[in-house]
Amino acid sequence: MADALTAPALSYDAKAMMKAAALTFAIVSLVAAAPQFVDTAAKPHTGRTNDAAAVELFRDRGLGLFIHWGVDGTLGGVISHSLVGASPDYVQRFFEALPGYFNPDRYQPEDWARLARLAGFRYVVFTAKHHAGFCMWDTRTTDFSVMHTPYGKDVLAPLVAAFRKQGIAIGLYFSPDDFWWLYQHHITINRHVAGVYPQDIPELMDYTKRQLKELLTNYGSIDYLFFDGPAEQLTDFAWQLQPNLVITRGVMETPEQYTPGVALAEAWEGNLTMGTEWPWKATNERYKSGTELIDTLIETRAKGGNLLLNIGPKPNGTIPDEQDARLREIALWNFVNGEAIRDVRPWVVTNENNVWFTKTKDQQTVYAFITHEEHWRLGDAKPVVLRSVKATSETTVSVLGQSDAIVEYKPEVKPKTTFTQGSSGLHITVYRAQRLYTDRSWPNPIVVKLTHVEPAMYPPQVTTLRAEWNPAAAAETLHGSLTNLGNVEEVKVGFQFRLKKGGTDLSERTEPWTDVPTTARTATGEFEYLLSGLAANRDYEFRAMVQHPLLTNYGQEKTFRTSDTPR
Repeated sequence: MADALTAPALSYDAKAMMKAAALTFAIVSLVAAAPQFVDTAAKPHTGRTNDAAAVELFRDRGLGLFIHWGVDGTLGGVISHSLVGASPDYVQRFFEALPGYFNPDRYQPEDWARLARLAGFRYVVFTAKHHAGFCMWDTRTTDFSVMHTPYGKDVLAPLVAAFRKQGIAIGLYFSPDDFWWLYQHHITINRHVAGVYPQDIPELMDYTKRQLKELLTNYGSIDYLFFDGPAEQLTDFAWQLQPNLVITRGVMETPEQYTPGVALAEAWEGNLTMGTEWPWKATNERYKSGTELIDTLIETRAKGGNLLLNIGPKPNGTIPDEQDARLREIALWNFVNGEAIRDVRPWVVTNENNVWFTKTKDQQTVYAFITHEEHWRLGDAKPVVLRSVKATSETTVSVLGQSDAIVEYKPEVKPKTTFTQGSSGLHITVYRAQRLYTDRSWPNPIVVKLTHVEPAMYPPQVTTLRAEWNPAAAAETLHGSLTNLGNVEEVKVGFQFRLKKGGTDLSERTEPWTDVPTTARTATGEFEYLLSGLAANRDYEFRAMVQHPLLTNYGQEKTFRTSDTPR
């Protein structure tokens, strides 16, 4: 049978090796029993852990650039995952033919790094090896690498040099999955099952460690490492090579494609695509707007996390126009407001409705992000009342990027930011006075800077406990606990739930939350709700919530699975 995709003539030795491997291809599993599910999410580390000072610096940086790029980028579809469940001829063509098409003749990492710095990114995380096993660096461990393609050069080395030159910290994504290695050893390509990870196979562990040693010894100091898969044994090995390395996924929480409902006490990193795909998606892509991305950055920082925002370069090595445009929209917003994103921590509340907060680490300055005001006209005033912030005798209030002196072409407007402290809160009058677009229609948040302020309230707190099947009521009983009312006498408590789509891929958490009816509470303690009408044999997420007169807070998300019993 003729291949549907035929590689051009290749001048490297890997072709013969790949063909020989393909002739012996067989789908044989090392696991005789039924596959056992393996949870690859980050787990608490039981040995040594990240250096505390290095983690604090990580939290200061706040915004990272994720770059997904690999051998299958020429196809413009999903990265690596198409190999799971693929036919033998597809797998053979993937490993034999695709390397022959990798030739990014317009790859200029200096351009990427300059744009990243302009846009306010303070670290980068590059996919050194994704699940397919294709190595984007000069490796001696395998011929399935960038060195055995028409491009024939190390992709990683110039990228590291370019980003370092711009003062951007260096991070690497590394997958313990290696579909190429499984293929070579006649093991069914799969994820999330026992028998396919380095922890299961000593030879694969040795192979993986040799690759990590190359990455962590040949490219100077690496700041961050992102293990996308089980990291047992690998974290300690990485720290032996680079003791100051901060490992993100594999040690800390790294929610994918969603933002936690609460500010987490520890460092965490949300990773987010601009569209629906991690690598470049040639067609059928739906991009988030620049405003949506900026709003997610604000919410992430308000909740104490870092945002790792992804791009996927095109096969020729350039950043797609749609992604370039969004990076430049972020650049313009960050050029004005970047101080509210860098070196900050959560305020006593994350938000008051559509006003979100961060604060400086010295507790003296608070930044209030006024969001969802897309139709705020240039030169117009807006009254804002902040109930979580109290002014002192030394307080100053200003708008980042604005002089408070003039509005272009409107001499009659005096855009002075003013404030008064009252019993109902801090009353501020804010102007939009800086023209960032010619048509004066800048849709993105402005940021109010408040110095020498104090907390005026402390928020209520709620904890998500558990879900239990109640056969008598034919319903799932959701349990939560109100641990603090804040500074009010009464709050409302309840839950949100949603269907957890797909399987274990967090990027599939796209269903909206559904609210259950709330009940009033005047004292702390546990509460519950009987939830009926659920689909059988499905996974659901739920979280407790508490409604304060000023804001709604949430507990951590938890999961339960319904049985085959009708619900």
